[in-house]
Amino acid sequence: MKARSKFLIGSGIIVVTLLALAYVGFTQSKTYYHTITELSTLQGSALHQRMRVSGNVQAGSIDHLTGRVDFILIEQGKTLPVSYVGHDPLPDTFKDGAQALVEGKMMPDNRFVAEQVQAKCASKYEATPDGAPVSAPARNPGQTSTGTNARPSGY
Repeated sequence: MKARSKFLIGSGIIVVTLLALAYVGFTQSKTYYHTITELSTLQGSALHQRMRVSGNVQAGSIDHLTGRVDFILIEQGKTLPVSYVGHDPLPDTFKDGAQALVEGKMMPDNRFVAEQVQAKCASKYEATPDGAPVSAPARNPGQTSTGTNARPSGY
C-alpha cells in the first residue's frame, strides 16, 4: 500500500472520530429552558431531557439533607419541588426569595433533580426610584462601614 493511501485512510479515521465526538458532545450538552408553568404541558421524551427551570425560592422551603438540598421554586402560583444533588457549594445568594435557575432533569414523581444551581438576590439588583441601580457605598481600602480607619496609625 502506498504512503499516500495510508495517509488518506488515517486522516479519514481522525476526521470521522472528531465529528463523532463533536456530535456526542453537542447532544449531551444542550439544555432547554422551560418555565414552571410549561412543565405541566411537556410529554414523552421532552419531559425527561436535560433542562433549565427558573423561579423564586419559596420562603422556608430550604432543607439541607445528607447528600442533597431540597427546596421549592415558585412562579406565578405554580410550585416545583427541587433536590440539588450537585457537588459544588450553593451560591451565597441562594436564600429565601432569591431568583434561582436550576439545571437537571424531571423525575417521574414530579420532583426536579438539579445538578447545578445559580441564584441572585432580587433586592441586590433592584433599581432606585431615579432608575440608577442600588450599589454598596464606595469605601477606601482599610475603611470600615462606620468610616473609621481599621488600621492602627503609623502604617
